Amino acid sequence: MNQMMDKNNPGITIGDEISGCVVENIADLKEIRSVFYSLRHQGTGAKYVHISNDDEENTFSVAFKTVPTDSTGVAHILEHTVLCGSRRFAVRDPFFSMLKRSLNTFMNAFTASDWTMYPFSTQNRKDFFNLMDVYLDAAFFPNIDALSFKQEGHRLEIETSNGNAERLVYKGVVYNEMKGAMSSPDQVCQRSLLNALYPDTTYRFNSGGDPVEIPGLTHEQLVAFHRRHYHPSNAFFYTYGNLPLKENLAFIAEKILDQFDQIDPGTEVPSQPRWAKAGEATYFYPLGPQEDPVKKHQACLAWLTADIKDSFEVLVLTLLEEILLGNSASPLRKALIDSGLGSALSDATGFDADNRDTLFACGLKDVAANADPAVETVILNTLRNLAANGIDSALIEGAIHQIEFRQKEITNTPYPFGLKLLMRFCGGWFHGGDPVRHLRLDEDFSRLRAEMASGCFFEERIKQYFLNNTHRIRFMLSPDQTMAEKEDRRVQEELKRIQAGLTPEDLDRIKRDALALEKLQEAQEDISCLPTLEREDIPASVKSVEESSPCQLIPGRCYKQPTGGIFYFSALAGVSKINRALMPWIPFFCYAVTKVGTTQHDYMEMARRMDLYTGGISLGVSARTRYDASGTCLPFMSLDGKCLERNIGKMTDILTEYIGEVDFSNTERLKQLLLEYRAALETMVIHNGHRLAMSLAARRYSSQSALSEMWSGIEQLKFIKMFTDTLSQDSLIGLTEILMQIAKRLFIGENVTTVWIGEDKALVNAGPAGEAIRSCLGGVIELEKATDSFFVPEMDLGKGLPKEGWYTTSAVSFVARMVETVRLGHPDAPALSIIAKLMRSLYLHREIREKGGAYGGFALYSPENGLFGFASYRDPHIVATLKAFSGACEFIRSGNFSDEDVKEALLQVCSELDRPDPPGPSAKKAYMRKFVLLKDETRTRYKSDLLALTRETVVEVGWKYFRADDENDAVVVISDEEKLNAANEKLGVRSLVLNKI
Repeated sequence: MNQMMDKNNPGITIGDEISGCVVENIADLKEIRSVFYSLRHQGTGAKYVHISNDDEENTFSVAFKTVPTDSTGVAHILEHTVLCGSRRFAVRDPFFSMLKRSLNTFMNAFTASDWTMYPFSTQNRKDFFNLMDVYLDAAFFPNIDALSFKQEGHRLEIETSNGNAERLVYKGVVYNEMKGAMSSPDQVCQRSLLNALYPDTTYRFNSGGDPVEIPGLTHEQLVAFHRRHYHPSNAFFYTYGNLPLKENLAFIAEKILDQFDQIDPGTEVPSQPRWAKAGEATYFYPLGPQEDPVKKHQACLAWLTADIKDSFEVLVLTLLEEILLGNSASPLRKALIDSGLGSALSDATGFDADNRDTLFACGLKDVAANADPAVETVILNTLRNLAANGIDSALIEGAIHQIEFRQKEITNTPYPFGLKLLMRFCGGWFHGGDPVRHLRLDEDFSRLRAEMASGCFFEERIKQYFLNNTHRIRFMLSPDQTMAEKEDRRVQEELKRIQAGLTPEDLDRIKRDALALEKLQEAQEDISCLPTLEREDIPASVKSVEESSPCQLIPGRCYKQPTGGIFYFSALAGVSKINRALMPWIPFFCYAVTKVGTTQHDYMEMARRMDLYTGGISLGVSARTRYDASGTCLPFMSLDGKCLERNIGKMTDILTEYIGEVDFSNTERLKQLLLEYRAALETMVIHNGHRLAMSLAARRYSSQSALSEMWSGIEQLKFIKMFTDTLSQDSLIGLTEILMQIAKRLFIGENVTTVWIGEDKALVNAGPAGEAIRSCLGGVIELEKATDSFFVPEMDLGKGLPKEGWYTTSAVSFVARMVETVRLGHPDAPALSIIAKLMRSLYLHREIREKGGAYGGFALYSPENGLFGFASYRDPHIVATLKAFSGACEFIRSGNFSDEDVKEALLQVCSELDRPDPPGPSAKKAYMRKFVLLKDETRTRYKSDLLALTRETVVEVGWKYFRADDENDAVVVISDEEKLNAANEKLGVRSLVLNKI
């Protein structure tokens, strides 16, 4: 390869030494227009990967192999604690402080089963090196003081109740986070499966921490774990983007690498010894006493498969996952769902390539208590049949196409693209594999094609990895309705035993520690030692994407974008013609359309065609608000498709077939989809409890918020639960008619507007596709006229704002409060954006996370609908958190913050405003801005007003909208029934009306 192709790093060749690092490999990543470099530091053995390209969103990460030997959560607690101050940045919370002093597009830290990672992304060069400086010092030279350990990990505190009675309680951010995680069946399932399959390696332990064991971790053990694991000899550095490799390396070498000698960290993870025969295991998760446990079990089979370093076998198993489970036509998925034993695939289903020995699992959730042998029979019989009779070649080609598409498409969801690339190869890299083999699959695909030519390739792999593999477990996850109560009782008895053994001096020490921690949390500290950006570092302009001139034969808007050979189509359809009584069914309609058949092809044939020719076709429903003075609600359904340029015609055939000939008459299929859909809705409650609480609190402010709750909140879950609880053939036939009515009223030309995104040649060649879409719909309306078809139906908002508690099975709470303010375009909108950041960073973070031990406390302002929300996530408190929300209102009115604080809040707001998108998604967002009438001039003026904002204006606006009491605001809490009842006792006349989820 000609090295001069990389303009960012001219002249670098294999064998060069750069800042003590030797270049070991250089590779061309043509698919993503990048150049790959791998290096090793000679003094310490540190590994380094750099991916160079023209992307201005530069990414950095340092990661360490972390191999716990128990379930105290030492790796997870260390991840939190190293971010609480370091040698050169000795402030209480440099991580959250840098969130305020940066234009980052991503900052976080992750703990996996056997590694810990600290990544960030930013578009600003100065910011990149500022953040790298703080991250490096935090990782390699943290203070890890005892108080930070108590705050982030676990601690004992004394609470006074029932007069003057004193009792011990456990507190700590990670402790409460993991209490919340272990309330979720999917988390329990995944962690229990690792425990069952890897009994002899680090994976048997809960790296996040088991709340039962977390209190056993000592500060000394935490410090020792850092000393061994957070060393350059155990480190993996990564950079991505257009900044020169030599600059990055020189900075890292000076700050870190030159200060260490090589050690043996002893973090190699051995392969799990394989079993001579298959095993069985049953684990339990907490289920509320009000729930019906009869069919709340999960059953699956799981196998240990290939070594993660073997990129070819990892590719083969990835393809097997697509072939067997990837879509509705996949034989193993279909056999499991058709069995009727459960509602949806089990939580751990799929191929997991994150551990040294990869694993493959499949099964069902919502099965009966004794269903595991039947689930096992379905799985093994299906695999035997495939091995004996062969796999449909269309399934294999569809799977290969899906992998090809994912390799080619550049997206920033859920992470910036530079970080997504790292996540693609890091597992193998950390265990000694070659990252290039995971990034550039051409060599492995060539081998695959050659071996497939000899016949029965995947059939033989099914025998190897599944039928003849004795390292297999039949796994059962069962509900225990007394588990939460027993755990609460165990904790209370444990604390009583501890308290009984405490001397007066011990009690005194616990009280002193609590006071010291409170003093630390309350202290006003000087964070000037931390690097920062200034107002002048913020670009005054906003990013926009220009629409292209109309394309011949294509109805709708066109955007010519460098999409790397990917073509995007989107259509928006107004829902105004749908009867109000049918509105709650639109989300399920969107879920089901691409999973049922048409009058020409059944659902399996359609699924295979989609896998063969598209990167996905999906539907969704949204309620937006116009940005004009009217503030009218715009509810709509979106139909989105994407494909490789060569498949535009094939994708269009599929789209037009769904638009014109969708068929919901297969009631058995409808029943399957309903149960799958319900299972997905139930899973979201614990994962997104704060968002759901905010949605419930917002639902009576406007038609837009009412529709959003109806379509994506607890109301949707309750609606689907009510219907599925009394399913019958008659009700399914009735649903068929409802869904067909929705289709007929959505997919009509006078109701649809479209957008087409791709490279110049693709748009030129898309003319026939445009004609086909226009013909199918009977026309396409102009975007400017579309809003007339997208008016809001009349919504009954009910009387009064909610003051509610919603109960479910949860060891933690999610608390929300909503305040009505003003929308974008109002002079106060910029200040409200700033106030949200000030409240979170200067008040709620301290009160709810640091003091209260919740995972997070938030303040969020929506300039689109003018609602301002407070929320907490995985929170051990309810009443104290509501008081913290009131305190935040008092804080902002007090003006007890500086001009520097306002500037830092401004940086946070602008980092979100300026967050970049890849070419395809950025064009879709530009189109959506036109749709909701958000003009670039409005965005530019808003940003200009932000940059001119003063502290005095912020205080003035704070007095307008925020009061300490919540009498005129909506309040909603999601928790368990016992916690809500206990909160109501404290709230008295302000108690919450309780509802069951």
